Amino acid sequence: MFTSMEECTNFMFGLKAEKHKGEPFQAMNKILPLINNPHEKVTFIHIAGSNGKGSTLNYLKEILQHAQYKVGTFTSPHLERVNERITINGIDITDERFLSLANQLFKIIDELGEHYPSFFELMTLIAFMYFAEEEVDIALIEAGIGGRFDCTNIITPLCSIITTVSLDHTEILGDTLTEIAYQKAGIIKKNIPVVTAVQDEEAMNIIRHEAEQKLAPIFVYGEDFFVSNITLNTSNQHFTYHLGNVKLDISLKMMGAHQIVNASCALTAITILRSIGFSKITDHHIQSALEKAFWPGRFERFGKQVILDGSHNPEGTRALIDTLINQYPDYKYKFIYSVMNDKDYKESISMLDKVAEAIYFTEIPIPRAAKAKNLASCSGHPFKVVNENWKMLIEQQLKNLEKDELLIITGSILFIAEVRKYLKMKEEAYDSQF
Repeated sequence: MFTSMEECTNFMFGLKAEKHKGEPFQAMNKILPLINNPHEKVTFIHIAGSNGKGSTLNYLKEILQHAQYKVGTFTSPHLERVNERITINGIDITDERFLSLANQLFKIIDELGEHYPSFFELMTLIAFMYFAEEEVDIALIEAGIGGRFDCTNIITPLCSIITTVSLDHTEILGDTLTEIAYQKAGIIKKNIPVVTAVQDEEAMNIIRHEAEQKLAPIFVYGEDFFVSNITLNTSNQHFTYHLGNVKLDISLKMMGAHQIVNASCALTAITILRSIGFSKITDHHIQSALEKAFWPGRFERFGKQVILDGSHNPEGTRALIDTLINQYPDYKYKFIYSVMNDKDYKESISMLDKVAEAIYFTEIPIPRAAKAKNLASCSGHPFKVVNENWKMLIEQQLKNLEKDELLIITGSILFIAEVRKYLKMKEEAYDSQF
């Protein structure tokens, strides 16, 4: 029995998912009945996609909370504490509650005499137990990797959302968009509506086929729902959302065209919920929530000249660059970049090369992190620098930043999490410097 979060989570982090490949639901199917099937006592929305899952989930959470529903969320990864992954009404699960639920699970697993499930499976089980015990009105569940064989796919939701499909986790999901779309489409359930903003035609064909096979009503961005009247200012972007007879004027705090798409997916899911009994949600709740909704580490600004963005794959990098060009067309862009070794960083670096004034490669001290020198070898930029010490690199660039320059720190969410903690500690200095 663990008595501290550090001890407990260190043990959980040491459990390797690779041992359980090929039998994704074995642990879930054995353990869930022994904890009274908490996933059958909760109402869910299930979200999969290569990018945009977290932002879409956050928009849903904010709208539902504004309407006074009790909302659970299960997300990954975390930025600072494991507790962030499991929340109710935006409040992290407490250490005491997490330890209590984890120890209950560990006792059951020990009595079974089975191998321990992976870290992510245990987190999913703890989330289900917590949401059932707290009797949430709805829980928003983000798939881990893929969808079809992801352990979260044990649930039957009110609505499924597939945000985007791009080449990511190719060593697990396949190295074509068609293969990856097949994995994402696995969250589609019989007769359960599915909302998607997938743009690639081949990937979309896979999703449509799955929906047809499951008799699932499908809502496609650009066809069944769409936006118009997009305008931008320094702090918000505005658009009009359309679905059938539904028309909503929206002001969105999160910047970037991709965030309009994510918000539109959330609005479509909310429209579905309103049609099946979530009658407390008003247009005012929706508009107020989206005007305030914020997701850390996604085009997050520190001061006036520093931006953090967890663009961990080419699709995310493209969205980052588009947002920079639209929002800050008159600035020069300096990038600090670090990413995990399993990402398609060559394409991302090629895109950054085309718009960068300078690009600095660094790394964080974990085994999965790509080496800064290996990242730099993929860049053809005339001004590229390698510095393995990311803190020193950030300090140097902050001191040398000109008024017409932006410092954009990007790459893996794990890297962004470390940088964000560091910058928050120094926030007072930024306020005076910028």
